[in-house]
Amino acid sequence: MIEQPQMVKICNIKDETPNVKTFFFEFTGHYDPGQFIMVWIPLNDEKPFTLSYINGNIAGITVLRRGDFTKTLHAKKIGDQIGIRGPYGKGYGLSEKSVTTCIVGGGIGMASIACLADRQENATFIQGARTVTELLFRHRFKEMKLCTDDGSLGYKGTTVDLLRELIGKHNYQKIYACGPEKMLHKIFELCSEHHIDCEVSVERYIKCGFGICGQCDCSGQRICIDGPVFNKEDLRNMPDFGKTAITKSGSRVSL
Repeated sequence: MIEQPQMVKICNIKDETPNVKTFFFEFTGHYDPGQFIMVWIPLNDEKPFTLSYINGNIAGITVLRRGDFTKTLHAKKIGDQIGIRGPYGKGYGLSEKSVTTCIVGGGIGMASIACLADRQENATFIQGARTVTELLFRHRFKEMKLCTDDGSLGYKGTTVDLLRELIGKHNYQKIYACGPEKMLHKIFELCSEHHIDCEVSVERYIKCGFGICGQCDCSGQRICIDGPVFNKEDLRNMPDFGKTAITKSGSRVSL
C-alpha cells in the first residue's frame, strides 16, 4: 500500500459519454475489484476513485464531470501527470462459478463493478441510468440488461424494478451492487425479503483514505477501511445506511 502519491502519466483518455471520461495510466499494484485509489491533482485536491479497467499493467478510472476537481481532471491531456496512492479498502468477494449471481450498476456506480464483472463469470449484469446518453460500457459488456428512467433504451424503469422482476424468474444466490445509496438500500431490502446474499459498495465523502479522519463514518463503520463494500449482515447493523450521510463540512444530512 502506498501512502504518498506516486506521479503517473495519463497514457490514454476515452470518452465514455458526453460527461464521463476514462483516464488510463500505468498501475502495477494488486487490486481487488471494489477497492479504491486516491487521485491527487497538485494545487487542487485529492479524491477517491475505483479502478474501472485493469489490463496488464494499465488501469483506468472512469470519472463523471460534476465539480471543480473532476472538471480539472477532465481538462487533462495524454501525457499530463496525476498522483495516485493506494489501493485502499475492502473489495467484493468473488463467487464460485456454481453460485448464481446478479451484478447491478446505477449511474457512475458502474465504474466500481466493471472490474468485478470482468472476473465474475456467468452473472446477470444490469445497468440503469436516467437516459440512454448516460449509459456506460455498452460495447464492453454486450450482454448487459439495460434500463432507463425515461425508456429511451431497454427496460423503462429503475434497476430495482428490473431486478425485482428477474428475482421472480431466476434463483439468484448473490447480488452485487453499486450506485446511488437510495438504490442500494432498496436492493438490500429486496435481498433481505428474498433471503439472497448481497454485497454493495457504499459511497461517502472520503478525505484521508485510511481510517484516520473519520469523515466517511456510517454508523461507526469507516467506509475507507471497513468498506467500501459491505455485505448484508454489515448493512443490517448500519442504521445510517440509506438514511443519513456526513457532508464535506461535517454536517449530517438526510438522504
